[in-house]
This record gives sequence, C-alpha cells and structure tokens, in this order.
Amino acid sequence: MYLEYQGLSDAGRIREINEDNHWYIVQSALDSEPVGVFIVCDGMGGHLGGELASGVAIAAIKHELSDLFCAVDSSTTIVLSDSDIDAAVSGASATRRLPDSDLSDRLLTAIQRANEAILRLARMRPKEAGDAGTTLTMALVQGSKALIANIGDSRTYVVRDHQLNQITKDHSLVGGLLAQGMIKEEEVYTHPQRNIIFRSLGQAEQVSPDLFQVDLVDGDVLFLCSDGLWEMVRDKQEMVRIIEESDNLKNACQKLVDAANDAGGEDNISVILVRYHQ
Repeated sequence: MYLEYQGLSDAGRIREINEDNHWYIVQSALDSEPVGVFIVCDGMGGHLGGELASGVAIAAIKHELSDLFCAVDSSTTIVLSDSDIDAAVSGASATRRLPDSDLSDRLLTAIQRANEAILRLARMRPKEAGDAGTTLTMALVQGSKALIANIGDSRTYVVRDHQLNQITKDHSLVGGLLAQGMIKEEEVYTHPQRNIIFRSLGQAEQVSPDLFQVDLVDGDVLFLCSDGLWEMVRDKQEMVRIIEESDNLKNACQKLVDAANDAGGEDNISVILVRYHQ
C-alpha cells in the first residue's frame, strides 16, 4: 500500500496576504505501512496575525510529531530539525508503529501544543499577533487508518464511489444553525454572520478539536481544504469531477484552486489531496 499526495495554496483574487498554511510529510519504508501527516490551517487576526498563527501552528505540530518519522530509542528524546524531517521522506529512517490509542493521544497533544504556541506568540508580539488565531484540519494516516482532527471551518472530505463525503463539522455559527435545521445548506454561503467562528486555535488556554477515524479503502481520496475553496466551489459534484478527471493530483489541486478563483477568489485557498492505494 502507498499514499499519493499533493498540496497547493493561493492568496486568491482579493487578499494581498495569504494567511493560509499547509504542510505534509509521508514516509513509506519497505518494511512498514506508510505514515503521513497532512495539515491545512487558515489564519485569522490583525496585521500579519493570521499568517503568523497558521505558520506557528504547523511548526508546533511538526515538532511534536517528528519522532513518528525516525527510529526512536525510548530512553532518548530526539528533536528533529526541518531538514531531518525532510530527509526522512527519502526512506533513510524507519517509521514508528504506534497503538491506535497512542495515535489519538499524540494527535490531540500536538494540537494543544500548537494552541499554546499561538498564545505565546500573541503575548510576545502583541502588536502583530495580539488577536491571532487559526483554524486547523489535519489527517494522520498510518496504513489504512486515517485519524482526522478539526477545529474551525477548514474541512476534510473523503471522495469515495464518486461521492464527496464531509468528515469534519464546521465550528461556525452557520455550521451550528445548519446542524440544528435552522437554515438550509445554501444559506451557509450567504448568511450575514457566516464568518463567525466559535472554535479556533489561539482562542483559549485549552482547545477542543473534533476527532474522527476513517478506515480507508483502495482509491479513497482525502481532501483537506480551507473555506476559501469550499465557499467558492459550492457544487460538490464539480469538485469530485475535477479530482477524478485530472491526470494526477498536482493537476487536480491546481484545477480546484482555479475553480475557486474563477468563482471570485474572495479568500485564501488551500488544498491537500491524498489518494490511498492498497
């Protein structure tokens, strides 16, 4: 089994600064199942606050999960640099196999560390990042199991059997109204308070992400994106068509970003696609 993957981020047509950040790493050693981490963050805040928050969140998670991509002596604490992590992609080191409960705990701990890092940033640089925060959606894939975490309104979907299935739930006012049946799905895009997010990193000392598990089957595509994509490309079948009809995932990412920009590009746009092969 192996993972095919690609990602892309774009400022869109309106915003001068891209406050989104995305990151991914996959290691597939010959004697173990593939392990991958995939993250999309959509920053928010004052001058440079969102850009800083989304970048700091990803850096904190990279650091917290770095030992998944190296051989670890349990008696030794190893801190990897970015170059060490990048080198792991070449297959030079063996991946670590963790029990399922440990994976969930590690994922939640990593997100909490990201939250703490953003709060420290706000205290240290209040002029730039005093109200900084970020949404986050991420997937930790080990073999055929995908653990998906979410906070905010960035989303993770699974494309399976020509259908787009939303795994995450939006932590937004309109998301809550939709879940309660108080508005229709099409009103999510036009509601006057659609930008109100009630859960994000950097908002409080403790963070409460949602956690989901997906058992992947051959051909599944994990589809992570910021709201700059799903709010612009509203036809789910159009997104499925783009992914399935593209020659490769790189082209699919570009076409999804292009579709969002063609629809107005009102926000920053980020996407990661991960295809599971068995």
